[in-house]
Amino acid sequence: MANYKLNEEAENDICRLYRYGILNFGLNEADRYYDGLFEHFDKIAENPRLFTVVDHIRIGYRRSVYRSHAIYYRIDEETAQIMRILGQQDTHKQFP
Repeated sequence: MANYKLNEEAENDICRLYRYGILNFGLNEADRYYDGLFEHFDKIAENPRLFTVVDHIRIGYRRSVYRSHAIYYRIDEETAQIMRILGQQDTHKQFP
């Protein structure tokens, strides 16, 4: 397995993070963070079982941390399905 797919909520999370990064840290830093996220998605796809199982949050999900954000994903047959990219402040709203 070396594939990943972003679901719609994860795509929205990335857009939100990018806009926030531009407004608060500038375009160059937002670009670096954005690129780093996608490099991290590649790492998840290459070895998806390496990261923590978080069934207590949602059954079948795993979590990998990139800097200040948690990437929640699940493993399908040949693809890591990236479900959400959340900061600590977001998890209580998204995973009650």
